[in-house]
Amino acid sequence: QLQASGGGLVQAGGSLRLACATSGSISTMYAMAWYRQAPGKQRDLVAEIISRGMTNYADSVKGRFTISRDNAKNTVYLQMNSLEPEDTAVYYCAATERPARPLPIYDYWGQGTEVTVSS
Repeated sequence: QLQASGGGLVQAGGSLRLACATSGSISTMYAMAWYRQAPGKQRDLVAEIISRGMTNYADSVKGRFTISRDNAKNTVYLQMNSLEPEDTAVYYCAATERPARPLPIYDYWGQGTEVTVSS
């Protein structure tokens, strides 16, 4: 089970840190990720962290967002800096135990946490 938290209302230029806590050990997970879905749009990958720490980011968040994992706390984080109104969305965490190529396929999903960035 994945539990996302940390969303809220923030002004443009501000920061938020999202957390995704798991009921099990994340050290067994091949990959974990954050997706987001804005109103009327599809759910898109924001960032993922794979196996030994390789990370991928959507072009729109590169240099602003950082994904990290704390195996001791069984938690994955998404640090979001320099937030823009276009970052407004519901953010979902996801995980998979299955290695896959070229990119992970996520089997487990948490409930969303809403992020609203005001201009």
